[in-house]
Amino acid sequence: MKRKSLGKAMLVAANVALLAGCNGGAQPPQGEDLATANDTAPSTEEAQMSNDAPSTEGEWVNLFNGENLEGWRRYGGGTPNDAWVVEDGVLFLNIDDDTEEMTGGDLITEEQYENFELELEWKISEGGNSGVFYGVREIEGQEVAYETGIEMQILDNERHVDGKVAETSAGSCYALYAPTQDALRPVGEYNKVRLVVEDGRAEHWLNGQKIVEYVIGSEDWNRRIAESKFAEWEHFAKYRTGHIGLQDHTDPVWFRNIRIRKL
Repeated sequence: MKRKSLGKAMLVAANVALLAGCNGGAQPPQGEDLATANDTAPSTEEAQMSNDAPSTEGEWVNLFNGENLEGWRRYGGGTPNDAWVVEDGVLFLNIDDDTEEMTGGDLITEEQYENFELELEWKISEGGNSGVFYGVREIEGQEVAYETGIEMQILDNERHVDGKVAETSAGSCYALYAPTQDALRPVGEYNKVRLVVEDGRAEHWLNGQKIVEYVIGSEDWNRRIAESKFAEWEHFAKYRTGHIGLQDHTDPVWFRNIRIRKL
């Protein structure tokens, strides 16, 4: 009996030790192990500025059906006028090169977006200027989308004066962030845009190259705003949710294959 009792006791002790070993493996790291674990975790800034594009979930939706301007309206209200022409699947601002006043007005989507991935193609006239906006809101007393919306610049860099300054060149976050490389195609050719905005982080892609990235509301963003003309603009870049906009900058411009998906 004593031998049986001793054998049982040894078996129980072995099981207890085994359980302790298993539970010990699930304990959080201590001392140097904890420091090592923390060192391997990316910082918030590193996560925000990663070269990897944000996660893209949701189905693609065509913002432009290629036949008419269903889903769009003129900034400030009303139906877009005849200066905005739809022909052969292309949206075209049909104005003379020497026009100095807005004729079509800025276009904005009926729907508003916060986190999204936008794709489109644009072509600009010689010496032309236009833009793609997001975060646009219609504010009483304001007549154009750029007073609220953040702009990805559309430009003929070679012939337009804004092309001489990196922060206002094609693909830039207008007057704030310059492209890191020149991915622009010659006038007369379409340029493909990919604009990704998620939780305040934005990426500008042009012809397959990521050329601009920034974090809205970051210390760097706020500094640049304070040093720019936007410092005194009460409503500029204040709205995370807003309309997508296409600019009438009094120059002929073409858009096609406009689509979006929510993130």
